Amino acid sequence: MTAPEHLTDTVLRARADARSRAGIQSDYMPYRPASTSPFVPNGVDPSELTSAETVAPGGYTHLRIAIGTRLRFDDPTGDACANVLLYNAIAPWERLNVADTVKIPWQGYLGVGHPLLSGDGRVLASIVEDTSSHHDTFCGTSSNAANDNKYGGHLPEGPTPSGRGLLLKAATKHGLTGRDLPPAVSFFQGVRVESDGSTTFSGSAGAGTHVTLIAELPLIVLVANVPHPIDPRDDYVVGPLRVHTWRGAPTSAADERFSATPEVERAYLNSIGYAAAAGLTGGSSW
Repeated sequence: MTAPEHLTDTVLRARADARSRAGIQSDYMPYRPASTSPFVPNGVDPSELTSAETVAPGGYTHLRIAIGTRLRFDDPTGDACANVLLYNAIAPWERLNVADTVKIPWQGYLGVGHPLLSGDGRVLASIVEDTSSHHDTFCGTSSNAANDNKYGGHLPEGPTPSGRGLLLKAATKHGLTGRDLPPAVSFFQGVRVESDGSTTFSGSAGAGTHVTLIAELPLIVLVANVPHPIDPRDDYVVGPLRVHTWRGAPTSAADERFSATPEVERAYLNSIGYAAAAGLTGGSSW
């Protein structure tokens, strides 16, 4: 919406016009302060929220969160697809490794208790809530070429942005480049592997599901909300994605998931040792 010229023809009028719009709400926006979010998760004290946002269909977001932070994704319509990358915020060259995320827990399908690992054998985040169970570690996000072929375009500014293009935009906010983008995991649109090795798109669990992660180290989080790359629908179909974060503590030896397998326990110990050497505790950024 453009203001009439007479409202912005001087600096003072332009300032007044800008300030008059402060209370305008959009369907897709960050909420400042986070406690003003109209979608605070049940059981969470709004004053504990550190960020809150509704990401548009075909949109992206990026976060820097402290160790122990809870990161919750909500799919209100059943059509969101959160394509997610994680980086150690202290040393961003340490990043999500999907192969190790599948290998270390001996499980290709994400769910409660599943750790998301880096290539350095440390747990970056853990899944602690999941009402969807429709996720994917096999296909990554959509590419520019695939979107050009299917939708006729991939540009982030266009109507059919690719996941890679949006993740690259998010990455640049943190000094990262295209070479720093590994394969992503995606939440809310599932894929199953058949006995012959082929993949089958299982779609969504439906509206109103959520996934909550715990940051086991300080993290940079990149998120692109775009259709899954093997979604069979011809149209560019994706719904809004809600993202909330709040303070908490990282996984400890008292948590059941800590010792789920010997390999997982070793990965948690690697993260705890790294955090201790860096002087980190739950709720600390550095």
